[in-house]
Amino acid sequence: MTTTAPAPAALSTADQLAHTLADPRTVWPGGRPDGGRSWPQSLAGGASGIALLHIERARTGRGDWDTAHTWLATAVHGEVSAAANANLYFGAPALAFITHRAASASGRYLRVLERLDEATLTVTRTRLAQAHLRIDHAERPLMEEFDLIQGLSGLGAYHLSRHPHHEITGGVLSYLVRLTESLPDPAGLPPWWTNVAPTGAPSADYSQGHGNFGLAHGISSALSVLSLALLRDLAVPGIADAVERICAWTDRWRQGDETGPWWPGLISMEQATDGHVHPDLRPRPSWCYGVSGTARAQQLAGLALRDPARVQAAENAILATLRDPLQLDKLPEIGLCHGTAGLLHAAWRMATETGNTEITAELPNLAKRLIMALDQDRHDPELLDGAAGAALALHTLATGSPPVPHWDTFLALA
Repeated sequence: MTTTAPAPAALSTADQLAHTLADPRTVWPGGRPDGGRSWPQSLAGGASGIALLHIERARTGRGDWDTAHTWLATAVHGEVSAAANANLYFGAPALAFITHRAASASGRYLRVLERLDEATLTVTRTRLAQAHLRIDHAERPLMEEFDLIQGLSGLGAYHLSRHPHHEITGGVLSYLVRLTESLPDPAGLPPWWTNVAPTGAPSADYSQGHGNFGLAHGISSALSVLSLALLRDLAVPGIADAVERICAWTDRWRQGDETGPWWPGLISMEQATDGHVHPDLRPRPSWCYGVSGTARAQQLAGLALRDPARVQAAENAILATLRDPLQLDKLPEIGLCHGTAGLLHAAWRMATETGNTEITAELPNLAKRLIMALDQDRHDPELLDGAAGAALALHTLATGSPPVPHWDTFLALA
């Protein structure tokens, strides 16, 4: 933590937010949510996500384990899903992720974690079998097969954090390598091109599908997980080649100049055919589709490939964004996914990774913007787009990151 960062204000705001989120009965006065994104097992919008905030605070000594336990108990209440809809953000894998963080620091919850791990292994093996069958048939993937939020990149991020040398981790990494290998395609589209719209469903607006760059739903999720594995010296055949194949495609579509590069959020078939992305299609600098996510994935790839030029381009991209008020104004929201908290945390993670003092120097201004936005309105309590995520970003800026496992694994940032 450098002296230029507004540690007292960031820490005070994070503490205040955590205090308002301490008791499930006051967070949800009408009772625990029981459906949709706010289902307790949801990392994005439910009790699981708020539990992660309190676990992180307990791990760093800023909070107490009793509060963390209350939220964990709320998250695991009821039947845990290990069905087809289970993923890093929902059900057994989401609960395994937060329980792993609690167990690694407290020594508690080990039996619960063992059961959640078994369920997550089953989910992952089923998803891998389906994915390999799809590739065997030379069919194009759905986003939900490989992306971070619903797919195997997310499950891979968990397994890489939980047990990097387990056979299932190698299995997911091998699948991600295979995902990047060419399919028969006369148009020369990448093998991760999907025949659906960005919503994940077929659409007349995307009748020939799209190529997705985002960290939440696109190929940057696979790039990040593969790069992290390569940095950890996991001996899975083809990882470096897979990272290079993804980078070749993202390089082809990189926009801007050396001082301020950026990547599209996605491209349509028309854009792929024309070989052109209009500047107006530059995504806002969010984590999910914008430079907060794509630049971090590129930085990790550059470090994994020992490519300093790629690392520099990634850091230039985030730095140019931090210095551009017009770009910052495109993130009026507070959250990790669509808002300022996501940019703040990605920039902090990138600066911390390589000791980039120029990025670090821009963090106080961004933190102030987030704090001001938090002061203006009441906000949803959730992790992904609400107060819990903003609190985690400010808490981490002020306190630094504790030892592994990292809480931002679920964002594929570490």
